[in-house]
Amino acid sequence: MKKLFILLVCSTASLALIGQVTPRWVNDYGRETMYPAKEYIIGFTQGNMRQGETLENAKKRLIKDAQGQIAEGIRVQVESKTTSRDISTRVNQTEQLNSSFDASVKTASNAEVVGIKTESYYDKDEDVIYAFAYANKYELAGYYKANIGMLLQQAEGSLTTAEQLEQSGEKSKARKQCEDAMPIFAKVRYAQDLLTALDAADSESLQQAKSEGLRNEATQMMARLAQGLYVYLESSENLFGKKVNILDNKLKAILAKNGCSFTNDAAQADLKLTLSTTTREISNNAGSMVFCYADTQVDVYDNHKGKSVYNDEISQKGGGVSQERAGRKALEDAAPKLAEKIMPWIKN
Repeated sequence: MKKLFILLVCSTASLALIGQVTPRWVNDYGRETMYPAKEYIIGFTQGNMRQGETLENAKKRLIKDAQGQIAEGIRVQVESKTTSRDISTRVNQTEQLNSSFDASVKTASNAEVVGIKTESYYDKDEDVIYAFAYANKYELAGYYKANIGMLLQQAEGSLTTAEQLEQSGEKSKARKQCEDAMPIFAKVRYAQDLLTALDAADSESLQQAKSEGLRNEATQMMARLAQGLYVYLESSENLFGKKVNILDNKLKAILAKNGCSFTNDAAQADLKLTLSTTTREISNNAGSMVFCYADTQVDVYDNHKGKSVYNDEISQKGGGVSQERAGRKALEDAAPKLAEKIMPWIKN
């Protein structure tokens, strides 16, 4: 029994010693041997618990620092090995789009690098915490190669949708699709740069021609969409007590032919057009015909100037065999008259 007790004590002591074995990565030679620079990107840090800090929180803090070293190391390699990021297309607003794109690339480069593994070790005797982070370059390259293909599919889908929206005259929505695509291109560029920094770049994996072609297409489309005027139209039409959209629809069709696009978001609009229309019957009607007036109060507000640039009340006469038909005719004929009055402000 005594021998059994001694054996158990020795076994327990042996397990404790095994649990306290210092990992090889704690020293420089161990890290260089186990994680050679040719295959791995690493981050290493050590420190002590701060006042009031638990061991677990201290480990998390130091692990985060080690991960940050990897991200910083990759960023430095990317910046040292990649070329100019100039957009080849020269169009209106190019400087603004370039600036936005570069900002998106910077955001992508600051994102968390995928595939980072971490370990930590607490040396009770020295009261020191060690944290180690590492990423296999081949695994990183494999992930970002696949990521480029997936991202380009997303961008291509956004541009296809944008083209369809542009063709249907919904320029505001089309512009939003293009704006949503720009951060995707930034992620693609960062992935391409990272593969170049890892010496894992080839034409097939980078898909450089496709990505640049799609990005230039998005840039050209955004510039083209910016040339059209965005109008927010708020209309209230009362046809002898009935709510209708006759003038609204006719006026939109006329303005669309003159390069205007319409948005449901007043904040996105260049001009806010407010119409308030009522119909009234003329008392001195002749024979079986009924005549009416459509009276429209119109206000054109320029969002860029921050003020109303045109305000007026316009009346248009219309006739028909009934009160409703006369009112409808007046509303329909009011559209070109209104368009003529507000067109100078739209073309400015």
